[in-house]
Amino acid sequence: MIKLLKRFVIYVLLFFLCLELLVRIFHLHNERPVRFLDDRQVERWMSNQEDYSVVGNRRQNVGHYRINSFGFNSVYDQYDIKDPEKYIALVGDSFIEGFHQDYHRSLGQKIERSLGDSIKVYEFGYAGYDLADQLHLIQAYRDIFKEMDHVVIYMRFTDDLERSEYKHSNRLSLDTPISRLAKHVKSIVYLKDIGLVDPITKSLSRVLSLFAEGSRTRKLSSTPIVKDTYATRIQNFKILVDQYGYDKQKNVLLLDYSLCPNQFLSFLDENKFKSIDFGKDLNDSELPTTLIYDQHWNDNGRQLIAELVAEYVRSTY
Repeated sequence: MIKLLKRFVIYVLLFFLCLELLVRIFHLHNERPVRFLDDRQVERWMSNQEDYSVVGNRRQNVGHYRINSFGFNSVYDQYDIKDPEKYIALVGDSFIEGFHQDYHRSLGQKIERSLGDSIKVYEFGYAGYDLADQLHLIQAYRDIFKEMDHVVIYMRFTDDLERSEYKHSNRLSLDTPISRLAKHVKSIVYLKDIGLVDPITKSLSRVLSLFAEGSRTRKLSSTPIVKDTYATRIQNFKILVDQYGYDKQKNVLLLDYSLCPNQFLSFLDENKFKSIDFGKDLNDSELPTTLIYDQHWNDNGRQLIAELVAEYVRSTY
């Protein structure tokens, strides 16, 4: 029995050793940069990180990212403002962050190519940002954003209006000493990325929650049930734009109108909020506009959106 157990342990170790070598040789693992919360309470990536973001168990999609000195994925090392050039700020979540494509083929770069050399597009994309995060970023670094000629804010109505005030997220709690150590074991990163670790962690969480419930009385939630989600999101939008002094002249919302209720679109129109609808062009495209294994825009999708943004900017000249 002891010999059998020893042999089993040896085989398991050999399996993981071989898996580790294969994952490293073929770069099957996803390399996520390190996060941090700066002194202005803005969550960003640590500066000067460069690697590859991998999606799928067979490298179905690989993107080369490059975090600049400001903490965002960009071709530019710094976000300097120099006359007489014009500047566009592109603010949003993972769709703007662009880890799903090489950084030099980003949405911002496509907009630049459409507009010419006199325009620079500075990208402020971070996975998980919602409208509260985005407006807080703009206010915290208003010394930079006040120099921008246009600020394009990507917003998804169904996801980005779930709260009416900014609080830094719990994403930073995921960056623990254990998780940082685990990142060095690429086979674990790979297994986690393809979903094989999730059942184990969920089972452990259920067991721990059972013990926790046994040691304390269950508290009833005092949070009322939201009956009208649309109305709540619209109200959250109103609160946020009032709180942060939304600049209607400079800012423009990048939206998929098909995801927005009519009452929200009517509110934007009646209150003179500028917006760009990209949903129709993506839906009408004869070619795919999203990645096969991911909802993010593919090269064609980014090109269509870049042309819409460029068309909007030209209309303001």
